[in-house]
Amino acid sequence: MGLAKTEMFTDLQNEIALFAKVFGHPARVSILQHLFKINTCVCGDLVNEIGLAQPTISQHLKELKHLGLIKGNVEGTSVCYCIDTENWTKMKAVMHQFLDQDISEKGSCC
Repeated sequence: MGLAKTEMFTDLQNEIALFAKVFGHPARVSILQHLFKINTCVCGDLVNEIGLAQPTISQHLKELKHLGLIKGNVEGTSVCYCIDTENWTKMKAVMHQFLDQDISEKGSCC
């Protein structure tokens, strides 16, 4: 398998692709929905709420945290997670600008 060659693309293109990756797995979507629904930090009950194994949940949380859409604080032996509202707002603005592009009315393509 070849390299992704992300250096060939602009920072914005890479950023959009990374944000889109978040929504590429229903478990990550479910985690985000749960965090928005409870509107507070969650410490460990995601396994019961989502229904996946702890290692799987941890893997998805790591991806969401890496992209900056959630943040976590260590509390005792667990990590509590919540939405990073600043980065969520930034992601919405970037994705809105990308998704709000329209096809021109000049001619038909196919």
